[in-house]
Amino acid sequence: MLIGVPKEIKDHEYRVGLAPAGVREAVHHGHQVLVEHDAGEGIGVTDAEYEAVGARVSRSPDEIYAQAELIVKVKEPQARERGMLRQDQVLFTYLHLAPDPDQTRDLLNSGAVCIAYETVTDPRGGLPLLAPMSEVAGRMAIQAGAYCLEHPHGGLGMLLGGVPGVDPAKVVVLGGGVVGTHAAHIAVGMGADVWVLDRNPDVLKAHWRQFGRSTNTVFATRDSVERHVLMAELVIGGVLVPGATTPKLVSAETVRQMKPGAVVVDVSIDQGGCFETSRPTTHADPTYVVDGVVHYCVSNMPGGVPRTSTFALNNVTLPHVITLADKGYRKALTEDPHLRDGLNVIHGKVTCEEVAEAHGHEFRDPLEILRRT
Repeated sequence: MLIGVPKEIKDHEYRVGLAPAGVREAVHHGHQVLVEHDAGEGIGVTDAEYEAVGARVSRSPDEIYAQAELIVKVKEPQARERGMLRQDQVLFTYLHLAPDPDQTRDLLNSGAVCIAYETVTDPRGGLPLLAPMSEVAGRMAIQAGAYCLEHPHGGLGMLLGGVPGVDPAKVVVLGGGVVGTHAAHIAVGMGADVWVLDRNPDVLKAHWRQFGRSTNTVFATRDSVERHVLMAELVIGGVLVPGATTPKLVSAETVRQMKPGAVVVDVSIDQGGCFETSRPTTHADPTYVVDGVVHYCVSNMPGGVPRTSTFALNNVTLPHVITLADKGYRKALTEDPHLRDGLNVIHGKVTCEEVAEAHGHEFRDPLEILRRT
């Protein structure tokens, strides 16, 4: 199979779909890999390094989209890229379709087979292709929040961990999953007063076992969320409903009542965000202020550390890339129900229930479509 690896064109996105080690693995399996010129520049990898492991380097993304049977990316295809997708071509990347009607429409019109990293599952019910980027984003959220709390950046002018004789900042983490756990890990290390809210008692128990008394766990209700957010200097939004639009846990009215100079970092912005006042931002222009509260809502946070992120992502996506290339998408998706969970759109049909519900499309059973084609 011919695998295409285009250069990412989303604003300040420097990750790449396949690192050289992944290319070498694909070539070893008998596949061809076409990598766009300078696709690895953001992670410190040259075209020559890709060629050394068997890739061909293309000067144009048009060539990649015209020739490749399988496109491996990182972020959702931008409008120009969506216009190059073709019938029966396989797209394997993050999609986050629920809050994005334009992308959903274009992918449906393309006739392509669109598999989203973020909805691929594992036998334990986890999201293995989302987890490493959630780990990175959770850690970065505290770094970004601490930076934004500095007065020159619009914040309250508070050191996250305080100093002897001066209180630390209160950090409230909404969601105790992968993002929340890694955010808590960094916040604890920086000496903050950390509170984790979640509505799943098992998640709270697991968090307690990991962190003990170094953090505080609270069952999430409307009352507890509002109460703790209003007392916080930094709030991390780490809520996820797989495949679906993120519920708005913090209202605009609550944001209006927060401390002036407080900071919110909405990691869940890829799926719409969990603050009513959230809107996507970029690494080039990461923050804005609503009612005195600094909002950091970068929709590709891990892209800020592309080398770490690319290698972490490739570790979990590569086995699926090889499976898709070795077997072809029909056999691979039919045989593996967990990879099939990642199928969001195929041949103009929506095969993810959450995406169908978000945009008013008919949901179609993916296995039924695969068996008919």
